[in-house]
Amino acid sequence: MSLNWKKPALSAALALATFSSSVPAFAESALPGATETVNDPSRAVSNATPTPAEPRATAAPTVAAQPDPNATPAASQTPASSDAGTRADPNAPIDPNAPINPNAPTDPNAPADPAATETPPAAEPPADAASPASLAASVIGDLILHMNSAVMEQNGNTYKAARPLVVKKGVTYAPLRALSDRIGASIANDAKAKETVVRFGSAELRLKAGSAVYRLNGVQGKLAGAAYDDRGALMVPLVSFAQALKIPYTVNNQEKTIALKPQRKPTASFSVQKGEIIAGETQLVYETQAKSPNGLPIVADRWEGRRDVFDLPGDYKVSYYVQDAAGVWSDPFTLTIRVLAPNLPPVAQFTTDKDTYRMGEPITFNDTSYDPDGKIVARQWSNNKMAFFEPGQVTVSLVVTDDRGGTAEYAKTLQITSETLYAADEFYKLFTPVGSNYAIDGGAVRNLEALPYAYTTEPTTLFRSSGPESVTSDGILYQDTIAGSTRFMLHHKNKTGRNAKLYVIAKNPGATEAHLQITADGMAGPSPYPEVAGRMSVARYFDSKASGGTGQRITLAPGESKLIFADMSDKPMRQDDIITFHGEVESDASIQYSAVLVEASRDPIASLPNLPKLDPNQSIVRGTFADATRVFTYGDVVGTRQTKLSLTDNAADPFQQGTDGIKGTEALNSGNYAVLYKVVLLHVAPRTLISFNPRGGLYSGAALVNGKTVSFAHLGMSEATNSASVLYRTGDAEETVEIQITPAAGSNLPFCFLFTPLPPLRS
Repeated sequence: MSLNWKKPALSAALALATFSSSVPAFAESALPGATETVNDPSRAVSNATPTPAEPRATAAPTVAAQPDPNATPAASQTPASSDAGTRADPNAPIDPNAPINPNAPTDPNAPADPAATETPPAAEPPADAASPASLAASVIGDLILHMNSAVMEQNGNTYKAARPLVVKKGVTYAPLRALSDRIGASIANDAKAKETVVRFGSAELRLKAGSAVYRLNGVQGKLAGAAYDDRGALMVPLVSFAQALKIPYTVNNQEKTIALKPQRKPTASFSVQKGEIIAGETQLVYETQAKSPNGLPIVADRWEGRRDVFDLPGDYKVSYYVQDAAGVWSDPFTLTIRVLAPNLPPVAQFTTDKDTYRMGEPITFNDTSYDPDGKIVARQWSNNKMAFFEPGQVTVSLVVTDDRGGTAEYAKTLQITSETLYAADEFYKLFTPVGSNYAIDGGAVRNLEALPYAYTTEPTTLFRSSGPESVTSDGILYQDTIAGSTRFMLHHKNKTGRNAKLYVIAKNPGATEAHLQITADGMAGPSPYPEVAGRMSVARYFDSKASGGTGQRITLAPGESKLIFADMSDKPMRQDDIITFHGEVESDASIQYSAVLVEASRDPIASLPNLPKLDPNQSIVRGTFADATRVFTYGDVVGTRQTKLSLTDNAADPFQQGTDGIKGTEALNSGNYAVLYKVVLLHVAPRTLISFNPRGGLYSGAALVNGKTVSFAHLGMSEATNSASVLYRTGDAEETVEIQITPAAGSNLPFCFLFTPLPPLRS
């Protein structure tokens, strides 16, 4: 009868550390006559932290094995044979029920233990396939080994190994081939590496004569003692071998035996379809999987708790078992199936402050929708305008969606009379929400009266890194040495073809300790949309300034380098992703700042000395610019008539001149990107509308108005110039208004502020 243990599927993928393989005087720590059970091979740990070895025992006196007198006599030892147990032909299948003939001759051509020769022989051919009946009869049972004896017992049969179980220097050794054959493992030879390769399930264990080091699936571990060659048989530390392959074992001190327990149960699993399972509705589809690591067919299965339809909501445990041809049942595979009650749809509803309105009269909508058994995740309005400017009936509708996909719709009809409260132009100036847009005549803006523009500056130096905008290789994007108040603006796209990260590195080039404080921090991205990244970066920068900054302080020893603005590199940039960044730092010494982009796994500080300084290709988009804060303070009254203030036009507001810190050439800050404008209007008339109008087309940005961030967006070209974003409205008294703004990356310039008297309120 043949054994067919092809690729047993026992997982032993973790390398085990040094773990004693001695059987300590048959477990010195165990009580006399007691049986120590070691059923958890996972006690072995990583070889990075070796565990203390078991107490080593002195070699036990030779004890003759006392087999059952009715057992089959063991074959005599033949020194020239391999240690797989005596057999007439090493390639012949083993019949565990056949009597062993002690006088049977051994094959003189049988290979010696593979690790014991200079050029190991080829591996044994696989056993012949067997019928299901023979497979069922060949189940691997406990393998019992006797101290100082070559006798092995398994499945009620007695076998004899080429060498006895022995203790050397406190470590118990057993012949490798006998162990491997009896547990269903295969042995192969790696002649080049001079290693013996044991394959057991998914585990590959490599051993070498004279070495206490093994490799399990490529990971190195340590045996309790070195493997050695005993006249052609490779002897290995028994317990280390069992632990490496995660084979449970027991030690019986009274009988002086060790029992390996390699029998592996079949495994079962199942899955059900994805999605919600609704009580009384969902028909479950069960997909099952089963396999035997012993290569046996699966002949039966059974379920616990299985239903095709669950009538009531709740959590149900369903278990699945399989049985192999040897009659061994698997452990249960159990899933908890959550059965939900049928979804109750949401309720869509809203109210208005009344049912009849004049043309141009504001309408108040109050959404009172709800979901009885969950939450509403989406709302879609139709025709819910703030006001209507033609008489007649109008229908407003609302569709809501809940978290389980249920929807509901509600509609209401309103009556618009022929009476006018506000014209459309008046209405939108009065009621457009802050940050939203209203229509204007963009052509008329050119002819508006302009406020006389004159500015002062504050001593903040701008470190602008946006060239090359598209980065095709690792390198230094920009670098310069700056002291004091420094503003950073970075805007780059990853075109390297792999994931990359963007960093700012601060280095203290001085001989004394330097200190930095981050006072503002606004990062956006990675994103494929430059205008979105530009707007979000500016908005977060203003939010940070309004909240007082991060407060982070950094100390740099002489010559030390550190990363600053760490959130910039939290996520890698994929191909075509963009990051936009605005931030500010105060330092008490000169600091060398470097903006670098490198492959995502590289250490930027370690890489910095060897990185090339990239050519910007566009000399206008990087540089160092002094006095990068412009302050416009206006003392006359604003808002009694419509006026404008134009910025970034390179006329009244000229572009900055600076220096390329890498090339040492002149640089022009075209567009004045990252220049911070502080517009201080000391006297804004009562009931004045302040709005933003893009003059160059598409613009997506933000402003800080009286300490509050206002975000806005204008898409298209002509549409953008013919619209304005509401920034602020004064009340019934004169006010001082301060607006801070910086041009947003990815947007077009120039832009202007509009100051417009509001229409009178009507009841």
